[in-house]
Amino acid sequence: MNLVLASSSPRRCDLLARIGAVPVRVVSPDIDESPLKDEAPRAYALRLAIAKARAVPRADDEIVLAGDTTIALGRRILPPADTLDIQRDLLGKLSGRRHHCLSAICVIGPDGKPRTRVADTVVAFKRLTPQEIERYLDCGEGLGKAGGYAIQGRAEAFVRFLSGSHSGVVGLPLFETRALLESAGIVLG
Repeated sequence: MNLVLASSSPRRCDLLARIGAVPVRVVSPDIDESPLKDEAPRAYALRLAIAKARAVPRADDEIVLAGDTTIALGRRILPPADTLDIQRDLLGKLSGRRHHCLSAICVIGPDGKPRTRVADTVVAFKRLTPQEIERYLDCGEGLGKAGGYAIQGRAEAFVRFLSGSHSGVVGLPLFETRALLESAGIVLG
């Protein structure tokens, strides 16, 4: 069985390499990522992971893996930090608070059936000063990312508490991913 990664994230490729999974193809799925009216964050992340996996054509000997990372503050789905203003606002909202990082994955194997998991990680940031937020914006690493931060970089120093999957916050929960890939027929070392 050959693995196809439905993602444009280099972090997901790096994470897959940690469990010995190397995709034969990497395809960036083109889907509408707008939340539905009154959609809960967990349902949103799961829906996007399934949609991304289904958006990538799959040969009979291929297994498609897709993921979505969603940051939720209560029932509110936070947008990706597409601009510095959005990133500044997101970091201000996360400052001194707990939030959920929902990392959904979907694997579609030879049977065409989507297999899914969602890793729900609780992350608490320290209270950030305006100067800390500005310095983080200046480093550029959180722009475009869910929640406006990259936990595998400088933002890790903001985390005062984490319960769940660190790799899920980075972009792919490895425990759940390994289990799904093996159940679909991928042999991992």
